[in-house]
Amino acid sequence: MDELYSMAKRRRKLSPELEKNISLAKKQIELITAIIHDIDEDDIQEEYKSAFLPVMSTYLSLDQMYKEVGFNDDTTKLHELYLTNLTKFKNEYEL
Repeated sequence: MDELYSMAKRRRKLSPELEKNISLAKKQIELITAIIHDIDEDDIQEEYKSAFLPVMSTYLSLDQMYKEVGFNDDTTKLHELYLTNLTKFKNEYEL
């Protein structure tokens, strides 16, 4: 057990810009989710929820990875994927 505590913990590399982008992404996710939940017709609401799932999933992965690992190539790529998925969703679905 002492070995666990004696091992030096690697510090996460942080990026104020990526943190700002993740915060913005969180607000976008919350807004779009609220808009989707306001759709009256159940069939259409379910279609939007399904289509929005890749955006939501990518955001959650990005947020978790950044908290655990910090700034690196993978978190940068995940942010780019989030933006791509968001753009695709917005182009295919009218909010």
